Amino acid sequence: MKQKFDVITSSCIPLPLENVDTDQIIPARFLKATDKEGFGDNLFRDWRYNKDGSLKSDFVLNDPSYSGVILVAGKNFGSGSSREHAAWAIAGYGFRVVISSFFADIHKNNELNNFVLPVVVSEQFLSELFSSIDKDHGTQVRVDLPNQTVTNLATGHSEHFDINGYKKHCLMNGLDDVDFLVANRDKVEAFEKQRA
Repeated sequence: MKQKFDVITSSCIPLPLENVDTDQIIPARFLKATDKEGFGDNLFRDWRYNKDGSLKSDFVLNDPSYSGVILVAGKNFGSGSSREHAAWAIAGYGFRVVISSFFADIHKNNELNNFVLPVVVSEQFLSELFSSIDKDHGTQVRVDLPNQTVTNLATGHSEHFDINGYKKHCLMNGLDDVDFLVANRDKVEAFEKQRA
């Protein structure tokens, strides 16, 4: 899942539902595993599959006219319990970006820790984006992390988004928290020597 992040241009998968909680993202019965592998198969499990394991044809992830590495979600995405497995499932499915007008804080940080970029946009921009995708399922969106902008290429409209500077550095360099510490080992050792 560790991938350097720069500029991503992709079509999108829309999920225009508000208050999507982490139990809907990955149901609790799948939380026994401690390995990140395979969680993407169960992303939105109860919405994607019938009880017999067959695909639900009316769910967006099962609609072949939609594709891409950007999930566009309704307001208050990732609410509920703080399970990191929800971010594992989103990353495991192949999403690199989730766009919404509001994220639950813990889930937002879990996405960042799993190399998925949560992009917060205005409700107006989100509504326009859903409209563009509805009119043309191939609508492209450009997410520019260095400049912190997201652009709906169907309309040309852009918005700036905020991101913690440390997390931005880690995403752009493909570093998790441990990698960052290892990369700065000399500075840590020098600091420790000064304190001794």
